[in-house]
Amino acid sequence: MALRPVQVNIKALDDSAVGRFWAEALGWSAYSPGVTTYVGPAGGPVWPDPVAVCIDVVPVPEPKAAAKNRLHLDLATTSVAHQAELVARLKALGATPAHVGQGEVPWTVLADPEGNEFCVLEPREIYRDTGPIAAVLVDCADPRAMARFWGEAMDWTLHEVTDEHAVLRSAKGVGPYLEFLRTSEVKTVPDRIHLDLLPYPGDDKEAEVTRLRALGATDLDLGQGDVPWTCLSDPEGHEFCVLAPS
Repeated sequence: MALRPVQVNIKALDDSAVGRFWAEALGWSAYSPGVTTYVGPAGGPVWPDPVAVCIDVVPVPEPKAAAKNRLHLDLATTSVAHQAELVARLKALGATPAHVGQGEVPWTVLADPEGNEFCVLEPREIYRDTGPIAAVLVDCADPRAMARFWGEAMDWTLHEVTDEHAVLRSAKGVGPYLEFLRTSEVKTVPDRIHLDLLPYPGDDKEAEVTRLRALGATDLDLGQGDVPWTCLSDPEGHEFCVLAPS
């Protein structure tokens, strides 16, 4: 048994507007199959076997806190000219420069219209075949511990692990990387962005949740009530959800 990350869940005051921004940013399409706005490749949501790690924008009544998100997206580019063009286009769509202590770096740090930070990377060979999302980045205290937990939780392959950095990617060698970066910053507010995981067709969701608890995940009460997904947090308190396969 194993799980796979299928979407990045972003909370927003205006899910439609934030969904449109990310659809334009990634060259994807925005759909509203229910109360949320789903952003993915053309064709709409494909369940129970999504074709990519997509984005689901969920409406909430609270604005983003001032604290930096502990999870963000890195966008891929193919050349210096492409990076400059993408940054300019994103600013025209409503992105704003963000300062998170990055100093002089070759990538550009921006925030979406509701303040969620993301990076537009300079061209890097490792991300040449990821699609528009190069990586999902997670701040953490112990990348080795995160590699152990998430490596057991999912069926993705561990590519690198050091005291500073851990990297996983789909065993199929497609889509974005999942990277854990060591930081000294302490989590102070609930995550505005989190991962949603999905069992494979035919696998038992409750059995997967039980397995995650044995690995160190804990139950999380966000006031979600009676819903078909299960809210958990990893050993460092990063929130995530296990979705129902249907």
